[in-house]
Amino acid sequence: MSHPLIYTAVYRLGPLADREIYRQLCRSRDFLAANIERPMRLQDAALEAYLSPYHFHRLFHSAFGETPHQFVSRLRMERAKQLLLREEMPVTEICYAIGYQSLGSFSTRFKAVVGASPTDFQMLSRRVFQVPKLIRRPVMPCCFMTFHGVGNP
Repeated sequence: MSHPLIYTAVYRLGPLADREIYRQLCRSRDFLAANIERPMRLQDAALEAYLSPYHFHRLFHSAFGETPHQFVSRLRMERAKQLLLREEMPVTEICYAIGYQSLGSFSTRFKAVVGASPTDFQMLSRRVFQVPKLIRRPVMPCCFMTFHGVGNP
């Protein structure tokens, strides 16, 4: 899902926004999104856009409505929620899989964004999306039922 401000970025940037700068910002945004599991510096993202870090940060925020750090943090939280819902991974492994270096900082950030700790979120989601256990019915072959006169022939 893309951010709703992306489509209006060219109009909101005004005369500074030629298509080449916007294309560079999009390339850098895609670079950040593809590498959310790695620790990323602002200089790395700015280098991808061929801009200075300060200029990149300012243009990125005006184009997409959020800073590069907010963008990466949002993507990491979305990925964490997906992993907590789908996988049987412990919270610690999910923390490292999405690029956080510390379980404490991940848990604090997750709780601030989602409103519940990662463990509580995982337990609540399993309670809400629980799959009912299938009822096993005994299977009798048709020939057995016919031979013994059970049911309709």
